[in-house]
Amino acid sequence: MVDRALAAGPTPRSLPTLLRLQQIGRTLSQNFCDKAEVIQLMLLSALAGEHLLILGPPGTAKSALVSQFSQLISARYFEYLLTRFSEPGEILGPLDVQAFREGVYRRRGERLLPTAEVVFLDEIFKANSAILNSLLSLLNERRLHIGSERIDVPLLALFAASNELPSDESLEALLDRFVLRVSCQNVQGYHFHDLIGRGLDLEQGGAAPVAPLLTSDELRSLQAALRRELRPPEALLATYRDLIFQIRGEGIALSDRRAVRLLK
Repeated sequence: MVDRALAAGPTPRSLPTLLRLQQIGRTLSQNFCDKAEVIQLMLLSALAGEHLLILGPPGTAKSALVSQFSQLISARYFEYLLTRFSEPGEILGPLDVQAFREGVYRRRGERLLPTAEVVFLDEIFKANSAILNSLLSLLNERRLHIGSERIDVPLLALFAASNELPSDESLEALLDRFVLRVSCQNVQGYHFHDLIGRGLDLEQGGAAPVAPLLTSDELRSLQAALRRELRPPEALLATYRDLIFQIRGEGIALSDRRAVRLLK
């Protein structure tokens, strides 16, 4: 899937960068067992500048995949497990006391979500309303509202995990921000020996360091190049329109926002 998507008309100048993005996918596939679909959608998510929701039980390497992906593109990484007791300051940064004394409401977000380029939020739908409200603008506009400030975040892609899709209607707006969604389950039986072998190797020697294959700036340039090329021919738009309305006709919710962003 990724190979076909990345091979659709790259310019000679951008081809080496695209090839290195493909190599990131191959490296992840070598290091993680039976995760091909998750890896493909991670790369597509990063290339399109959209966000990916990973559904699956604990212990299926969701956070490890995202963490190693951030290393392979040399990106600032932030990871957090959310609960209903999580406070905004835990992910947005503590209150800047000195600024507050001067009448300015500001947070110190160094090395936290406001300065991250790749983010992984585990159990995202268990967060309280204060955090969820902050995430809405972050996912949609890459901007955080903190007091009277509007902070632009250098976010390349946000990956979130949950055991299941939320049933609470109040979470529909957040769910709709995730254009892509994928299931990440325990490995199939025919991969079991491979899983045990790799797992024992990690237990004995720890995770081997990975060398970056791409920079975050190069990935950002790829995203910008894709946006410039988003002028699909009328025939493709007609086919895409029929597909969208067929999906909706099957009773699957698909908002106008997702319809636009899925085209990427």
